Amino acid sequence: MRAVIQRVREAWVEVEGRVTGRIARGVLVFLGVGREDETADADYLAEKIPHLRIFEDERGKMNRSLAELGFSTLVVSQFTLWGDCRKGRRPSFSQAASPPTAEFLYDYFVQRLRDRNVITETGIFQALMDVHILNDGPVTLLLDSRKIF
Repeated sequence: MRAVIQRVREAWVEVEGRVTGRIARGVLVFLGVGREDETADADYLAEKIPHLRIFEDERGKMNRSLAELGFSTLVVSQFTLWGDCRKGRRPSFSQAASPPTAEFLYDYFVQRLRDRNVITETGIFQALMDVHILNDGPVTLLLDSRKIF
């Protein structure tokens, strides 16, 4: 499972002109589910992300976490994180999970964040979305649950 995490001052998602999720300060998580991913991958990311020390303390050091500060997450499904561009000019998405599996694990990940009392908003799985981001920093990180196994 891959996640691109962006620290934001504000972010929201629109589907067909309707806002489906909006947060103030926190993190935007673009989440991509791979063919071999399972609930353990989602558990790992749902535990890791809220505790990443990516927010500044009073001395300006990245030393505070989302969970510590009570900030929010906006989770957006992004199968293109599994795009393989090594051959040719068109990305291959053969390593991305099937839509039913990806949706199950996406929903599972969101629920695991909520189970940890993280305020979590979402886009709509498989929808064409307009994502509005006011980056903070910018701070952008890439996590891959398989790099730990």
